[in-house]
Amino acid sequence: MQEFEPARFSRRRLLAMAGVSAGATLLARRPLLAKEQGIVPTMVNAAAKAKITIHPIRRNISVLEGSGGNIAVLTGADGKLLVDAGFSVSRPRITNALTSINADPIKHLINTHWHTDHTDGNAWLHAAGAEITAHENTRRRLQVVTRVEGWQWTFPAAPAGALPVNVFAAEHEMRRNNTLITLKYYGPAHTDSDVSVNFTDADVIHVGDTWWNGIYPFIDYSTGGSIDGQIRAAEANLAAFTSKTILIPGHGPVGGRSDVAAFRDMLVAIRENVAALKKQGRSLNETIAAKPTSIYDAKWGNFLVTPAMFTGLVYAGV
Repeated sequence: MQEFEPARFSRRRLLAMAGVSAGATLLARRPLLAKEQGIVPTMVNAAAKAKITIHPIRRNISVLEGSGGNIAVLTGADGKLLVDAGFSVSRPRITNALTSINADPIKHLINTHWHTDHTDGNAWLHAAGAEITAHENTRRRLQVVTRVEGWQWTFPAAPAGALPVNVFAAEHEMRRNNTLITLKYYGPAHTDSDVSVNFTDADVIHVGDTWWNGIYPFIDYSTGGSIDGQIRAAEANLAAFTSKTILIPGHGPVGGRSDVAAFRDMLVAIRENVAALKKQGRSLNETIAAKPTSIYDAKWGNFLVTPAMFTGLVYAGV
């Protein structure tokens, strides 16, 4: 299996792969779509149309793109282990992609956090044979009605089969397919349920939505997220790097330390800009009008979270 090399990912490929793959290109061409339909329907509709692409990473680990958040797949004699579940509308294409990798049955699923673009497929994957593991706050959020004000959307309680059965508070370890897998809780970051999934023997880490590669992140204040928590998580991701580490983001292409550093630096700079304007007494609308993200917009502002929306998210937390 050919291993991923971070230097091979060009800016063009980054944009092509960002978020929901083909859906990202659609949204870049129609920037008002999310505003007209709402972010959640936009994500689901994009996933319903998007092709699932398979990217071999290292050893027996691959990434599936095209259904919400990036899905990592670890294969082997213990059965397939998936990290994140995508949207249920993608089930036929995800099933075909998994089958094309090999005939290993689906046995395990880890959720990096509770959001629907990472957990909507939980129920069908559980029905297919997956035992679900996640942070205790992921189970807590999924088992009740949850409102996300930033998306203007209320999620119903998930069915019993979609709930994690193995939960933990701080750290958890498992060994599957001759690989030690270490799960670690970030503390409140993108949400209050974010964990990293470290395939330690391969030096590959899935960091969920604590990293969005090349696009502004959504921060869910309704369920414990904050700009400061997002920055702390970015610092933790940087600290986890060795000379060979590959990080899998929640959205966008896999990458290396320089990519994560660029994300951290962007967050810190925009936080400083917005905080300074807010300290001057600027209202949210006045702060948005001042364009505190302007030098970053060409690179980071081409997905669901627009520069104005990201400014609002940062403003809420400073």
